[in-house]
Amino acid sequence: QVQLVESGGGLVQPGGSLRLSCAASGSIFSILSMAWYRQAPGKQRELVAKITSRGSTNYAEFVKGRFTISRDHAKNTVYLQMSSLKPEDTAVYYCNADLITISHGRDDHWGQGTQVTVSS
Repeated sequence: QVQLVESGGGLVQPGGSLRLSCAASGSIFSILSMAWYRQAPGKQRELVAKITSRGSTNYAEFVKGRFTISRDHAKNTVYLQMSSLKPEDTAVYYCNADLITISHGRDDHWGQGTQVTVSS
């Protein structure tokens, strides 16, 4: 069984910063990539940032250099450093992992989500 647990969300004012964390645990053989998605009210879930096992990254255009994704391989943890936050960034942020489990092979897992609210 694999679990992804997000943390770090909260309420911030425009221009503020937050750091999201996602820790993967369980019978994991290998993690191919980890990513952050977000879903705002009434909108589709969208990719925010992704990082592969080799360290390559990909960001959504709307991030515009404001967010940084990183990974601690030893802890199976991915981070999303968010700065210059805008009200439009308000959403539930979800952690995703493309991984290989010991018992089930390649699989895709999602965290429960963490709320980020940017408001005055």
